[in-house]
Amino acid sequence: QVQLAESGGGLVQAGGSLRLSCAASGRTFSTYIMGWFRQAPGKEREFVAAISWTGSSKYYADSVKGRFTISRDNAKNTVYLQMNSLKPEDTAVYYCAAGSQTMGYEYWGQGTQVTVSS
Repeated sequence: QVQLAESGGGLVQAGGSLRLSCAASGRTFSTYIMGWFRQAPGKEREFVAAISWTGSSKYYADSVKGRFTISRDNAKNTVYLQMNSLKPEDTAVYYCAAGSQTMGYEYWGQGTQVTVSS
């Protein structure tokens, strides 16, 4: 069982930056693929970024490539999402998730709100 708690959301102007953190409980954090997703009002949840358990492989949605960076610190049981050059269309609730290739994303956090003003 893994419990996830996101933090770091807030209100920022377009062009600004935020760093989201997701703290995980459980001693098996380092074995999970970690991902970030987001859901804007009236829209479906969408994939943002993912990172392998070693951190050697990273994946991004086209909409955030070159602006967002995912990273993890297995010693701290934490995954991060550095978001630069934010746009109003990045406004959403951001969720972190933990999973595996066989089971998909099994565990989800409660989400943190990111609002980008124009």
